[in-house]
Amino acid sequence: MRRMEMLTAGGGQASGYGARRRSPVGLGGAIAVHAVVAGVFLLTPREMITPYVPQILIGRQIPLDPPPPPEPQKQEAVKEKLQQKAEERPTAADPIVPIKPFNPDDLMGSTKPGFIDGAGAGTIVTPPPADPPREPVLVDASIAPGAVAGFQPDYPGSMIRQGLEGSVTVRVTIGTDGRVTDIEKVSATDEAFWIATQRHALRKWRFRPATRDGVPVSATKVLTVRFTLTDK
Repeated sequence: MRRMEMLTAGGGQASGYGARRRSPVGLGGAIAVHAVVAGVFLLTPREMITPYVPQILIGRQIPLDPPPPPEPQKQEAVKEKLQQKAEERPTAADPIVPIKPFNPDDLMGSTKPGFIDGAGAGTIVTPPPADPPREPVLVDASIAPGAVAGFQPDYPGSMIRQGLEGSVTVRVTIGTDGRVTDIEKVSATDEAFWIATQRHALRKWRFRPATRDGVPVSATKVLTVRFTLTDK
């Protein structure tokens, strides 16, 4: 390329580089390269350019039709075969068990020979008779040994001043613990003697309780208490 000198309008001289002349071969080569790149891009498969996204297939279960019912002719054929097999199978005769006629003596413990039981012929042995019922053993209540000293009631003061003596007969109910649970007047020579006896019996009297075959039971007892002045 050549440098070109140009004169300015004022007659001055200006220097510079002029435009380069482009070669037709270079321009055609550039166009060819771009055409090849564009063709390669257009001919490239879409799968190589766009990322592959797998698709998930969702299925549903289809119910199967139920099997058709067996034909009536086949059912009858099966029944006939089963019936034929049952008829061909040998059967044993039922054993004959002899039944002994009813005898009332058998229920009453008869000792007659020839009675047939489950094991064979034999004789029934009558069990011995049961013991006859016996009367229960009753033991009456009695005064406890440790309570004898305090068994006498206090002498009423009014009777001492009058110098009167007397007696009281009572019926007491004795519990299973030996205490008096109730007292009843049978007779008394004076009311003062009865009151003194009643109070003392409920507080102080102790007994050995009555027993029935060794077991304590409640019982009643009639007692007489005498009031006697020792110094007259």
